Amino acid sequence: MINENTNSINPTALLPADEAFGLVIKEVENAIAKAPRVVRQYTAHLLSSRGKYIRASSLITCGQNEEGLVHPNTVKLAAAVEVLHLATLVHDDVIDDADLRRGEMTLQKKYGKRTAVICGDYLLCTSLVLAASISEKEKYLNLTLPDYAGKICAGELEQHINNFNLDLSIYQYLKIISGKTAALFEASFYAGAVLAGYDRKECNRYRRLGFYVGMIFQLTDDLMDFESTKEISLKPVQSDYEQGVITLPLIHTLKNMVDFRQKAEKKDITRQEINTAVKHSGGLVFTKQIVDKYYKKAIKVINELSLDSVKKAKLTEVLNKASRLG
Repeated sequence: MINENTNSINPTALLPADEAFGLVIKEVENAIAKAPRVVRQYTAHLLSSRGKYIRASSLITCGQNEEGLVHPNTVKLAAAVEVLHLATLVHDDVIDDADLRRGEMTLQKKYGKRTAVICGDYLLCTSLVLAASISEKEKYLNLTLPDYAGKICAGELEQHINNFNLDLSIYQYLKIISGKTAALFEASFYAGAVLAGYDRKECNRYRRLGFYVGMIFQLTDDLMDFESTKEISLKPVQSDYEQGVITLPLIHTLKNMVDFRQKAEKKDITRQEINTAVKHSGGLVFTKQIVDKYYKKAIKVINELSLDSVKKAKLTEVLNKASRLG
């Protein structure tokens, strides 16, 4: 239900959701374009490619009322989330030594790792400035974007610490991705609900939905490393293990194929052997089963929310995009 005390602004100040989404894109582009010259000469490169803005779209969708309108603050927060996401991608590319992102040369490949790290740090600061620029801050004390940023960093560090850890458990892996990927989705859904003025119980449902969507997004991405191509995904594939990242399909395989595990311990496996083993062991099928469990949980939450048919359809569309079904 809508909390009237929280959502007491003049209705004429509200924005159509589609218009808000367009403003988010402009806000992100302006934030990058208006960076100090010393930073801008590098970050301007990031404007040559644009992501799908699925996190911003999620925030706006969660924040819209029955008339399809959102509070103007959704623009600032959705932009903050996207800039934060961009910062994590810049840092990820440095860690992974990636050459390609969204079909374009990465910042670290074009300008070097040190420059990329500093630019990523600047984007993180920009994200927090955007989040802090919302009006009537006292109404949104529950919004803890810095906490979510911390969860992302902790998840990334846990992943790095466990590089080439053949003993990584399913539980450990799910905990890692709950931070490095799902946390920002959770923040997006939760922020939208808070801005919409929902009560605490309803906001927590949105938070949980965001978590499920984020987990699905990462696990589906893990599958794409085995099933997709660079041309389709616009980024390197068949590269997780080469970077030391042990994902769920491989964790399942290592636990169920003793001979393959022994060979992996000797670091004597080729990419083709990995692909064959993962397929033979049912690693892809197992991962898809976990995705399906999260998907069903997400659908259950959507059905529990107080939604009109339009908003329900939009949230389902976001869920399907995360699982690459839409």
